[in-house]
Amino acid sequence: MEDISEPRHSEPHLSESSGVRDFVFGFGDGINTSLGIAAGVGGADISSNLIILAAFVGMFTGAKAMAVQNYLAVKTHRELLKSEIAREEWEIENKPDVERKEIEDIYRTKGFSGKELEIVVNKITSDKKVWLDTMLTEELKLNIDVLGNPLKSAFRMFGAFLLGGILPIIPFFFGHGYTPLIVAVGMSLTASFLVGSLKSRLAKTSIIKGGLEMAGLGTGIALLGFGIGTELANLGIIDV
Repeated sequence: MEDISEPRHSEPHLSESSGVRDFVFGFGDGINTSLGIAAGVGGADISSNLIILAAFVGMFTGAKAMAVQNYLAVKTHRELLKSEIAREEWEIENKPDVERKEIEDIYRTKGFSGKELEIVVNKITSDKKVWLDTMLTEELKLNIDVLGNPLKSAFRMFGAFLLGGILPIIPFFFGHGYTPLIVAVGMSLTASFLVGSLKSRLAKTSIIKGGLEMAGLGTGIALLGFGIGTELANLGIIDV
């Protein structure tokens, strides 16, 4: 007979995904925001001090906005899931026969039948917490742990955004002109590739594809920013 704990087997892995998600999105957005600003302002051939100032303003503004958005998104999603959990708890208390039948149907589709099915159903429905967890994961495909804590998610997003955002700025503390911009692009592409590869490794997808995808997004933003800054300078809109 199958181990009836199988439906919850993946929960320890899923609970880690909120932290990975926050880091990947925060780091990626941070590095792309700062790189885009640095490339855009650098394309106008403005001094490194102004590039650093503009990037820092954009970095902290973006980090705050992303943290707030992430907090509200996670909080709202958790509230929606909690309402579903409350409804399922009410049904178990007030419609146990219907909910028991649903457990039977779930495990019948898994290949259980006869006495074996009866044993599994009796075991699950004898513990209301196990019963509820089974309904959530098997019937509704819900797992509130995967979302993480709203406040923790906000701080993780904020920190990851700043960590990614500071990388493209570092070269401008030590040089002027296009050299620090080239170094910033190289650093950003390398860091983005590594983070994208890590994300893909955890998701068990192509590491190379994931790394190139994340690095490519950063390159596109840098080229777009550089082109805009250069064109504005050529048109005389920005006085350099």
